[in-house]
Amino acid sequence: MTQLILFNKPFGVLCQFTGESGTLTLADFINIPNIYPAGRLDKNSEGLVLLTDDGALQHQLSHPKFGKNKHYWVQVEGIPTAQDLLPLKIGLKYRDIQFLPADVSIISAPILWERIPPIRHRANIPTTWLEVVLNEGKNHQVRKMTAAIGFPTLRLVRHQIADWALGALLPGEYRIETYSR
Repeated sequence: MTQLILFNKPFGVLCQFTGESGTLTLADFINIPNIYPAGRLDKNSEGLVLLTDDGALQHQLSHPKFGKNKHYWVQVEGIPTAQDLLPLKIGLKYRDIQFLPADVSIISAPILWERIPPIRHRANIPTTWLEVVLNEGKNHQVRKMTAAIGFPTLRLVRHQIADWALGALLPGEYRIETYSR
């Protein structure tokens, strides 16, 4: 049986097991030998990271050709309209990067834990929550996409990858599941 670890990565944690002194990494939360992340979240993003002891499963979970959708809750600065979001839905070209079409919708604010540190708050600038679903995972993709349409990301939480979801996991918590092909 293959081990699959679902981890709720807190803000500010590197998505790797080693890092510079004083930087939090996966090793500060998970003490299970021979597991590796299947994909990454940047230090400033939060939420679901899958880890496994099976290299083939790791590849299947992280490579876009396998079509494992990644679901994000994204708080952006400003109030985008449906027209503003259209470039994300049809496939945005940003500088020299072509992003595949994403499923994007405006949602009510999800019920989440308090982020430490909290996002910056500006009394005169409203924010909006989006649900963004991708089946690719380019470096800082969601942040680049929202910035390119004029609505910078303030908070980014991945809550689901394929059939695996955070559920009730709080930041820094994980659960172990077994996986059989």
